[in-house]
Amino acid sequence: MTRKSRRTFSGAFKAKVALEAVKNQKTLAELSQQFEVNAVTISKWETEFLENMAQVFERGKGSSIGDTEADLEKLYAQIGQLKVENDFLKKSARKLGIPEKEWKR
Repeated sequence: MTRKSRRTFSGAFKAKVALEAVKNQKTLAELSQQFEVNAVTISKWETEFLENMAQVFERGKGSSIGDTEADLEKLYAQIGQLKVENDFLKKSARKLGIPEKEWKR
C-alpha cells in the first residue's frame, strides 16, 4: 500500500480560498468542492485570515521586528567575512613585500 503525501498550499492560494469564504457567497461545502480542500481546512484558513488581516496595514510602521533582526544577523556575518578577507589580504601583501602605503589606498 502506497502512502499518500500531504498536499501543500501556497499562501496566495490560502488567501484566495479564505477570501471567498469571508464573502459568504457560497457555502463551505461548495467552496470545498470548488477548490478540492476540506471544509474544516477552509474554516481554519478563514479564521486565521480574519485574525491576521490587520497586519497588512501595519507593515510600514516597523511591525516586522523579526525581519530587522534577521537583516542585522546577515550584516554582522558579512562584516565578519569582510574582516577575515581583509586580514588575509594584509598578511599576503606583507609576505609579497608590498609596502603598506600601497595597499591602504
